[in-house]
Amino acid sequence: MAAAENKQNNNGTGQRGWFTRFLDTVEWLGNLLPHPVTLFALFALLVVVASGIAAFFGVSAADPRPGQEGVIITVNSLLSGDGIRWMVSNLVTNFTGFAPLGTVLVAILGVGVAERSGMLSALMRGMVMGASPRMVTIVVVFAGVISNTASELGYVVLVPLAAMIFHSLGRHPLAGLAAAFAGVSAGYSANLFIGTVDPLLAGFTTEAAQLLDADYIVGPEANWFFMIASTFLIAALGAFVTEKIVEPKLGKYNAAEADPDYEDDGSVKMEKLSKQEKLGLKLAGLTFLSLAALLALTIVPEWGVLRNQETGGVARSPFLNGIVVYIFITFAIPGYVYGYVTRTMRSDVDVIHAMSKTMSSMGLYIVLVFFAAQFVAFFGWTNFGTIMAVKGAAFLEAINLTGPMVFVFFILMCAFVNLMLGSASAQWAITAPIFVPMLMLIGYAPELVQAAYRIGDSVTNIITPMMSYFGLILAVAARYKKDIGIGTLISVMLPYTIVFFVGWVTLFYIWVFALGMPVGPGAATYYDLAG
Repeated sequence: MAAAENKQNNNGTGQRGWFTRFLDTVEWLGNLLPHPVTLFALFALLVVVASGIAAFFGVSAADPRPGQEGVIITVNSLLSGDGIRWMVSNLVTNFTGFAPLGTVLVAILGVGVAERSGMLSALMRGMVMGASPRMVTIVVVFAGVISNTASELGYVVLVPLAAMIFHSLGRHPLAGLAAAFAGVSAGYSANLFIGTVDPLLAGFTTEAAQLLDADYIVGPEANWFFMIASTFLIAALGAFVTEKIVEPKLGKYNAAEADPDYEDDGSVKMEKLSKQEKLGLKLAGLTFLSLAALLALTIVPEWGVLRNQETGGVARSPFLNGIVVYIFITFAIPGYVYGYVTRTMRSDVDVIHAMSKTMSSMGLYIVLVFFAAQFVAFFGWTNFGTIMAVKGAAFLEAINLTGPMVFVFFILMCAFVNLMLGSASAQWAITAPIFVPMLMLIGYAPELVQAAYRIGDSVTNIITPMMSYFGLILAVAARYKKDIGIGTLISVMLPYTIVFFVGWVTLFYIWVFALGMPVGPGAATYYDLAG
């Protein structure tokens, strides 16, 4: 018996040793990367130098677009006189005209009111703490996915709260933490609502698509249908992994493993919603429904004022083009109603203060966007994006990888890159100018490429130390298991990554290629180069 136990322990140690070495390698590689802002500045500088070298050697590609037969696309050098004049003249407009900048800032103003009034936090507490013991797991994961609308709220509030709730139910608190973390982070791109990440990614996709088609626009609603379906898939898969894999692996919780120095600092409350909070949520909900009904009158009837006035349809209508305005309205107004009822907001000054506090937290994003905008603009002006897309598409055709299977490799690549570059916007800003036009050239629409990217970008968030909130999650976990390390936490989360990847990719193929459904309102699946 003792020999068997020693053998099992040695095997376990060996497995942990191999896994820890792998994680150490990922962490080491990730630490080699500079700050995302520095990374974009270096990439922009690299494009400048590379454009001069490529132009000197005459790098070019034949234009594949109909009507452009015989036209050769050459590299424009930023080190030439024209290039230097262009950079100096367009540095400011590259930034101010960058598609994701204004849309994200407008959306975040409305979300900030809803968040700082306490409405979003109360909504999550009400969902999780009001669930029956049998339903608590799936509700925790579902609430995690929904919390992505206000990014950090899920990490800061829901993850610690879920651990406490599982503990109070006699279940392992790390299972609750894992379920919430999986919903918030591995299900990052799924949601029932259009949030701040949607206009952010759509802006980068638009910039990339316009390298090939100057008139192509990708709206924030581009992946909405697929993301709604993904929400329920992630909730179901997350509950399954938690109850069938993670909890049995963790076993019965031993309170002796907890950190003896941990004391609840009061940042996360187990208190149920007060009568005032419940009333605030009800009135905020009614306000939201009223706004939705009013909005429906502008788009559902044939005479709707926000329909496309030329075609009479919804595609390319003011409604879809202005979806960010409705994100702002449907968060700000119900948020204020909740705040007024619960006395967290009593005047316009409180609303302004909430907006200004939220906007002040966007300073790093604005700095990052400045350098990202230069990189994207430089990449486009030099023709690097178009030439790389043409040559990449030719390579895919040469190896006969132009069918739907190309997306499996694309999603895997995004998932791998995400291990070392955790920012969704930073990763997409770098990869979109290459892969969006490349996949357009073999017949796939930018909206579809973006949906595939979001799968890869999400599923590995929970197993990379490079994710910005990974340290916070590790600190919360250490409250219940004082000697927990990075390798242990990632080993707990790895089953979610594997199951989510398989399930989400399967849904993607069934949704798009088997059922032929669009990933969003008016979103195309295929791109016709001749069209």
